[in-house]
Amino acid sequence: MKVLRLAMLGFGNAGRAFARLLTEKRPEIAERYQYDVRVVAIATRSRGSLINEEGIDLLRALEEVEGSGRFDPSGKSYSRSSSMDVATSVDYDVLLELTPLEIFSGQPAIDHIHTALDRGRHVISANKGPIAWAYEDLRKKAEEKGVRFYFETTVMDGTPIFNLVEETLPLCKVTEVKGILNSTTNYILEELAEGKKYEEILEEGRKRGFVEADPSMDIDGWDAAAKTAALLNVLMGANITPLDIQRTGIGNITYEMIKEAEDRGNVIKLLCHGSIEDGKVIGRVYPEEIPKNKLLAGINGTSSVVSIKTDLMGTISIVEQDPGIEQTAYGPFVDLLRILK
Repeated sequence: MKVLRLAMLGFGNAGRAFARLLTEKRPEIAERYQYDVRVVAIATRSRGSLINEEGIDLLRALEEVEGSGRFDPSGKSYSRSSSMDVATSVDYDVLLELTPLEIFSGQPAIDHIHTALDRGRHVISANKGPIAWAYEDLRKKAEEKGVRFYFETTVMDGTPIFNLVEETLPLCKVTEVKGILNSTTNYILEELAEGKKYEEILEEGRKRGFVEADPSMDIDGWDAAAKTAALLNVLMGANITPLDIQRTGIGNITYEMIKEAEDRGNVIKLLCHGSIEDGKVIGRVYPEEIPKNKLLAGINGTSSVVSIKTDLMGTISIVEQDPGIEQTAYGPFVDLLRILK
């Protein structure tokens, strides 16, 4: 049986969910794909790192982090290596980029990926930053090196958007993309519609895990802009960054505006939109009144939708209903299976 060595950069919620899924499915992977998948490195910024060329005990790694918040420094696999150290020096076949998003540059994830590609290694990214900021450069390098570069989970968890277009829509040209892609703004707008005050909504949202300690990246539309840039770069060849997205957040939306929209039979959603204007791909993020009888109007809570308009297949819409962390982990897991094929 062949061995595939995987290096993980990051071991947060998504990384740990991926480790559980890989552990659970390893026997099926071995049976179906004839591969023994071994995680040979896990690098984190604050929990320490693990390196073991024979394969890390993932259940023990999970137990250590979830018990004490870090890896056991006395363990034989413990290391102080940084993510870049691992990307540069560890002997792996696939790099899994799971580090936190840096929304205004995509770094250091972009450098991690460049390093792996330069070494002729396959890359899977769950981090949307590199796709939003440097997709074309990374795509070209992967092509030149003859390796795979996958990133399914960057926009809608494990929902197959990029894979669907690449594998099932050959020679289809994407001419327009629309989406509801930020659950925090969904939640805030729904609560505003109930007449609640902004601070009350944010406080309750933090308690329920819907709202970050600093929600400005969501409220101001930056997270949606990064996802929009990623979608347009991959599906429409835009070669843009989040700074190129025309962006208006929901900070000025009031209860009165929502009620006036309702009186017109509409709901207000933070819309991600990309289209071709004068031969150029233009991306926008903005609050939009959407008729209640339209698909996008019914996307609530943590659900998401992407509608893709094509020249040959009309419009195809993909809805993800109330995803959990398991769905986020499934994205890189499927990317890994694609590499094993």
